[in-house]
Amino acid sequence: MNKQGKVVLVGAGPGDPDLLTLKALKALNDADVVVYDRLVSAEILDLIPAGTVLIGAGKSPGRHTMSQEEINDLLVTLARTGRRVVRLKGGDPFIFGRGGEEALALARAGIDCDIVPGITSAQGCAAAARIPLTHRGIANSLRFITGHCREGRELDLDWPSLTGEDCTLVVYMGHASMARIAEGLIGHGMKADTPAAAIMCGTTGREWKVAAPLHAIAATARDAGMTSPVLYIIGRVVDTATALGFQTDECTQDHSVCLG
Repeated sequence: MNKQGKVVLVGAGPGDPDLLTLKALKALNDADVVVYDRLVSAEILDLIPAGTVLIGAGKSPGRHTMSQEEINDLLVTLARTGRRVVRLKGGDPFIFGRGGEEALALARAGIDCDIVPGITSAQGCAAAARIPLTHRGIANSLRFITGHCREGRELDLDWPSLTGEDCTLVVYMGHASMARIAEGLIGHGMKADTPAAAIMCGTTGREWKVAAPLHAIAATARDAGMTSPVLYIIGRVVDTATALGFQTDECTQDHSVCLG
């Protein structure tokens, strides 16, 4: 009987392979099997040693290679064969990455699981776009929110708590609902001309970003041709970024595989 293996949940970061942690790279080099998400860039997959078994488990809106339950079962099954398994996820596995669900499933099955954090998209994309998420005198708090609800449920955010002028908002998985989010924020007191930015493929050579007032950011991103996933940053720090060299981009690259 094979000795039971283990699973390592690894954050791949926002796309630039140079932003992988040393611990993440070591886990990839040691792995027998890597189960990876759609948001893991090709450049990072290229770092995985030849001979490692690669299993794609990507999910996009309306198109799931595997359901979350199937992914959980796969990780348990692979570990029980005695193999060293890496579950490779874009960004950080515990920030809107469903890593907590996978860790719980493994714990319930008695499978040893380690967590390797990654640079989340908010940090990586903001830094690459020269947007400081916090800034003295402008933004003294930071909120990460999701624009995606389970099973198509109505978006129900705590709107009043999100509208402070001294707070930066980062919206994950909000491309399809960004117009609704802007409407909700403005309806609960946020200024319609609050600066906002949309970033696609942040940190990579395919980076693409646009800026507009909050009331227009959804239409601006849509008219530019951006497609999910897109990361949105809302707050006065977006204007601060202009002095640091923030510039909007025209679409000149293939964005068929991009990160939020």
